[in-house]
Amino acid sequence: MADDMSWTRPSSTRAPIEVDTSVPSIARVYDAILGGKDNYPVDQEIAEKAAKAFPDGGEGARTNRRLLVRAVRYLAQQGIDQFLDIGSGLPTAQNTHEVAQLVNPRTRVVYVDNDPIVLAHGRALLEDNDHTVVVTADLRDPEALLGHPEVVAMLDPDRPVGLILNAVIHHLLDDEDPEGLVETYKKWMCPGSYLLLTHFCSSTPEARGLEAVLRQALGRGQLRSMAQIAAFFEGLEMVEPGVVYLPYWHPDEPVDGPLDMAGLLVAGGVGRKPAD
Repeated sequence: MADDMSWTRPSSTRAPIEVDTSVPSIARVYDAILGGKDNYPVDQEIAEKAAKAFPDGGEGARTNRRLLVRAVRYLAQQGIDQFLDIGSGLPTAQNTHEVAQLVNPRTRVVYVDNDPIVLAHGRALLEDNDHTVVVTADLRDPEALLGHPEVVAMLDPDRPVGLILNAVIHHLLDDEDPEGLVETYKKWMCPGSYLLLTHFCSSTPEARGLEAVLRQALGRGQLRSMAQIAAFFEGLEMVEPGVVYLPYWHPDEPVDGPLDMAGLLVAGGVGRKPAD
């Protein structure tokens, strides 16, 4: 990549994107939980089941989104000017590129999701943004993901990057080696890079009930303990306050009183890769 960070968007045939509306999608289920319009009856059915098991009105998902905004803003203020957002989901208010480019308009962002509907919406949203792209790839195939032509063209792995795994690792089952996959992505990061990771936490009965819905409806969903979530950051220097329930991570306003069900649903943090 040139020193001036110049970049030309790779040519694309803009092939039509086919979406199977008979099969539920994690991205569309989240959209339904948040009250969005980019979902189908098969997704809405799962969202309704999730709401019965975890009746927080979608506040847990909104809490996770607010954390993303705070963390991306923090990283941009630390000088991070390129982001890889894996499992980004459907666009919503205050996306990664909007937050980061408000700090530095030249920030480069690559969104990755395995759902083609995310690519379709990303194309429309980012048509006039030459510093941001959306690609279709699978978290579970890091070689293909990191070697994707648009990822290679957009991001310079020899410079610090902000790697975002926001509410995505809990969709990997234990036998899919989530620890090994996260470690692979951490190895790709150069020193000075940051990892932002959030994950459903198994600390409440309601959260464990939500896991059962995800397993039954989507065939995947693995809640983990606070200690297991912290283990994903092994080898990194944690940004204070470390791995915590999301309302406690750099809140915009003081957190008063005990956390409710939604506040206890997701834990996570931000870690910086030190020099070798």
